[in-house]
Amino acid sequence: MITLTLAEIAAATGGKVLAAATAPPLQEEARRSAGATSADAVQVTGATVIDSRDVGAGDLFVAVPGERVDGHDYLHAAADRGAVAALVSRHVPGSPVPMVLVADAQIALGVLAREVLARLRSAGELTVVAITGSVGKTTTKDLLAQLLTPLGGLIAPAGSFNNELGLPLTVLRATPSTRVLVLEMGADAPGNLTYLTSIAPPDIAVVLAVGTAHLGGFGSVEGIARAKAELVQGLRPDGVAVLNADDVRVAAMSALSAGAQVRTFGTGPDAEVRAEEVSVDATGRAAFTLSIDGVCAPVQVALVGGHHVTNALAAAAVCLTLGLSVEEVAQRLAHAGALSPHRMHVRTWGERTVIDDAYNANPDSMRAALDALTAIAAGRRTVAVLGEMLELGDIAEQAHEQIGAYAAEHADMIVVVGAGADGIARGARSAGAQVRTVADVKEAEELVVTDLGPEDVVLIKSSNSAGLAVLADRLVADAGDAEELA
Repeated sequence: MITLTLAEIAAATGGKVLAAATAPPLQEEARRSAGATSADAVQVTGATVIDSRDVGAGDLFVAVPGERVDGHDYLHAAADRGAVAALVSRHVPGSPVPMVLVADAQIALGVLAREVLARLRSAGELTVVAITGSVGKTTTKDLLAQLLTPLGGLIAPAGSFNNELGLPLTVLRATPSTRVLVLEMGADAPGNLTYLTSIAPPDIAVVLAVGTAHLGGFGSVEGIARAKAELVQGLRPDGVAVLNADDVRVAAMSALSAGAQVRTFGTGPDAEVRAEEVSVDATGRAAFTLSIDGVCAPVQVALVGGHHVTNALAAAAVCLTLGLSVEEVAQRLAHAGALSPHRMHVRTWGERTVIDDAYNANPDSMRAALDALTAIAAGRRTVAVLGEMLELGDIAEQAHEQIGAYAAEHADMIVVVGAGADGIARGARSAGAQVRTVADVKEAEELVVTDLGPEDVVLIKSSNSAGLAVLADRLVADAGDAEELA
């Protein structure tokens, strides 16, 4: 983050600076070395963090109340690790660090991020790229992080920092040397993206797809489309909307761009950035010809799964907008692998293969993962270990049964984990599949390890809170000499 005094932070957030009660030696030394004669003059020279375990020297600790813990109880822990100040929404008696007292620390975090971004934009060239969609946000963000890194001055979130806490924390990582800030913007209710774009209005807004993820929070697919369109509506006046021409709901968002430039990507003839001659090899990796304005280059995608063509095209469209050539984009896509954990990571030991895609799940990503299972297996025995898909609202039962039927076409053996995924078992059995149901991850591990054949290919897929990521880690740990393929 840029260096700020507590007086500046208070002015930006409408807060009040409160002096520390008793500062530990580390904080006193930092205050004296910075020449601070009062709490107002204390400088934050490090990062902004919400987890006291992540605090380093010079950091600002934001005390956010959570479901299980309250950050206000951890000011001493943050101070011990080097925090010089805390952003709080209530006074903490005996605080070892000076505090900026605000009405709501979480809202103030977003306000501070907005102020810092505005300062950086006024001081130099900075492009904000924001990505949303029902599927593919994190993968596309990871692709861009790799494709754009050679340009220098890049900031992108680790993992899925895409909500009202993660996004401002990512923005606050930016410094005067930042040239491209890549942000992932998620939504589980109307208005989420309007709020996030109010913090960081994008120069380039990427919309990948409108699916059924978080359907329970929107009521309908049309409601999801309206929510995703908030990103385009939040564009800066001279911005660029990068839209998926293969998704009719996304393509229709061009009418909402309010005069901003529109760049489309897809596999159809109307897409500006286009994938032609798409194929998927025996390892599950896609290849295509990248075409724009008559200029073409062959692309071999490093990621596993034919569905990543959409993500690769979206990343390519952004890179081309930022000045990279078609040839440069094609070359870099060949080396851009999976960065975030539990997203189509393919690991092997001996002749066995595990496809770990257990971070999240919705009907669209489930089908894509099952397609990848078939492609990678290439005739070998397939095992699909599937858990619950969350936040689907009224269609949850139907969606799970449909996925079960789809899994029956792609897996020789289906293991359904947890009562919430019972619909998958019903759908698969109705389609004539061999199905085993287990109560939890421990039972799933015992079953899979016992029944796994020497050349089987195993897919592990569920929503994150279903816990199957733990199973993927355990299976790989059991392998001992597991090799990462992607």
